[in-house]
Amino acid sequence: MAEILITEALTRRFGDVMALDALDLTVSEGEVFGLLGRNGAGKTTLIKMLTTLLPPTSGRATVGGFDIVTAPARVRGIIGYVPQALSADGELTGRENLQIFTRLYDIPRALRKQRVDEGLAFMGLTDAADKLVGAYSGGMIRRLEIAQSMLHRPRVLFLDEPTVGLDPVAREAVWEHIKQLQTRYGTTIVLTSHYMDEVEQLCDRVAILRRGRMAAVGTLAELAAGSGVSGNNLDHMFAFYTEDTIESSGGYVETANARHAAQRLG
Repeated sequence: MAEILITEALTRRFGDVMALDALDLTVSEGEVFGLLGRNGAGKTTLIKMLTTLLPPTSGRATVGGFDIVTAPARVRGIIGYVPQALSADGELTGRENLQIFTRLYDIPRALRKQRVDEGLAFMGLTDAADKLVGAYSGGMIRRLEIAQSMLHRPRVLFLDEPTVGLDPVAREAVWEHIKQLQTRYGTTIVLTSHYMDEVEQLCDRVAILRRGRMAAVGTLAELAAGSGVSGNNLDHMFAFYTEDTIESSGGYVETANARHAAQRLG
């Protein structure tokens, strides 16, 4: 398969803090690729650089053959991005949210209604299309946000913690729609997650980051072989590659520091 995303020694510093350290990574066209790591490992920093929201300190990256620094507009034209933060307006209906995004993506006027209707139907939101998003469930909002990001048929979709805060039923509904995006549209999907079961369900390959560096990359079977962990227990592989154990992953102070660092570094 052709490589649709390539990074070469991609680096980002925030003052004296190394958020991402000379990362080399490739993602193949059409695969679902997972980015794992503890808080502050560099996942969101990487996503922000690949979506042209944050310039690298050094190194380079291309998405769909376009350089994120020298051709950011071309990159933005072929990607979709669903951040952790809420991106749908609760005071508008689902349909109105999508209509606004058709304009933001500069979709031709003649195609706008068709794209909106298709997005609502694909995400199972047709019956709720004319209800205010403020009355939607968390799972419905997430599906609407994914529909927004897909209106212009991006080649690569970035999902930052796609099911954070959702109940198990809503999570599985979002998982099913993500799988359908891959099979129906051939979309390449890059996602971050702290849910190991989510990664096991969705991802063809996984990269595990540790303190801004690549700790491991491969299929679950390849990660298991490299870690010596029996079976495909991703929780245990994650602990092995991040050089920590689930039981000793820090107390209150360590957790507070990690969260403050993650917020500061993005």
